[in-house]
Amino acid sequence: MTLHRDLLIGGKELPAVSGRTAEDLNPYSSQVYATVAAGGVEDVTRAVDAADAAFPAWAAVGPAQRRKIFLTAADLLESRTEEAVRIMAGEVGGTRPWAMFNVGLAANILREAAAAVTAPRGEVLSAQEEGALGLAIREPVGVVAAFSPWNAPVILGVRAVAAPLAAGNTVVMKPSEDAPVACGLFVADVLRDAGLPDGVLNVVTNAREDAAAVAEALIADDRVRAVNFTGSTGVGRVIGVHAARYLKPALLELGGKNSVIVLDDADLDYAVDAAVFSVFMNSGQICMSADRVLVHESLVEEFTARFTARTASLPSGDPADPHTVVGPLVTEDAARRVAALVEDAVARGATVLTGGAAPEGSVHPATVLTDLPESAELYHAEAFGPLAVISSFATDDEAVALANATEHGLTCGIITENGTHGLKVARRIRTGIVHVNDQSVADEPNAPFGGFKGSGYGRFGGRWGIEAFSNTRWVTLATQQAHFPF
Repeated sequence: MTLHRDLLIGGKELPAVSGRTAEDLNPYSSQVYATVAAGGVEDVTRAVDAADAAFPAWAAVGPAQRRKIFLTAADLLESRTEEAVRIMAGEVGGTRPWAMFNVGLAANILREAAAAVTAPRGEVLSAQEEGALGLAIREPVGVVAAFSPWNAPVILGVRAVAAPLAAGNTVVMKPSEDAPVACGLFVADVLRDAGLPDGVLNVVTNAREDAAAVAEALIADDRVRAVNFTGSTGVGRVIGVHAARYLKPALLELGGKNSVIVLDDADLDYAVDAAVFSVFMNSGQICMSADRVLVHESLVEEFTARFTARTASLPSGDPADPHTVVGPLVTEDAARRVAALVEDAVARGATVLTGGAAPEGSVHPATVLTDLPESAELYHAEAFGPLAVISSFATDDEAVALANATEHGLTCGIITENGTHGLKVARRIRTGIVHVNDQSVADEPNAPFGGFKGSGYGRFGGRWGIEAFSNTRWVTLATQQAHFPF
């Protein structure tokens, strides 16, 4: 029996005003995994109504009670790991290890949110007036619009709402059309069952053709005071323009064109292991995935041989098979897009070392290219699939120039056995995140997570997430009467 889910508004599961529904497809089987209510502009208004009404009471909830909800939600989420595994396999083709990683990190994001609730918030200022006390106080902004993506659905669904809620805001969430259950309704179920009051988190699912109208209506509503978006750079630009038009602060975590740099002092075995993980985890569908592996010329021949052999051996196909590493992409269109990047690159002179065949449905073979010319679309575009390009460099200057030669600036991994050498290179990489002697895919809930340049702005994690979704007020208290000149 096909799963059906309605909108979540004010604690109630409601159909769309229009009565329409949208299909949610299994990318591996192409069968309908679920149907969801196809919310429209009227439903956005209903959801913001509920969030706005719930805001005063939620903002006034004491820190101990609010913290308890997040801690309970973390434990509940972990207890539902097998449910998450089933949902992610059926909805986005996620493998079991990837789904379990999603649950583990998302639970820790909730625990970090719980810690943030009781962290010191604000400062005592040195007031200029004699006898006055100055305070900088951080307060919740109101209703937050949260857009959650499909690729790491449980992690990013939780991250979309955890910091805004911990700061005392209410949220209207618009999950991706490709994972409305995993990155939206499943997350809301956990928080609701943990004791989150009705109306504090609302979820509006929609049909793909209505996405633009729903997003703009949500951002445009006067009662929405901040915007939180994780997704592609192209869509992020549109969201950023809407936010600017309506004078709403926005946190945008967007795409990446990430590199793993293998320096001449790297351990070759470790470098291959790290790069294979960085490129092919979740079939390359992670904003932090490396689709460029830059290798020092003294190591590139041996590295390329080992990396290519490892890539060719990766099990692929059914995400329900526990041995699968490279599962399906989120849609057949996504697989065809990756195939078109490969075809264009080869036509312009790139060499295929392994893979490169046409996709089977939504499963694209793990592919390694070299000799990629600057004229190829892949040289500039984010691969977002199981596809890597190996390039060599002779000097640190050349490696830095190659890594920075992109509009993006999210993350980078630098493989070296010399920490001083690695740090010197890391300081020159123009990204929001860089990992020395590790690969590019890493996330910790207490760290300032976010990008630079075309990869967005703002930071999730720890106090940075709270600051992103709160407003700083200057408050003074005069302990004596002031003198006025007239």
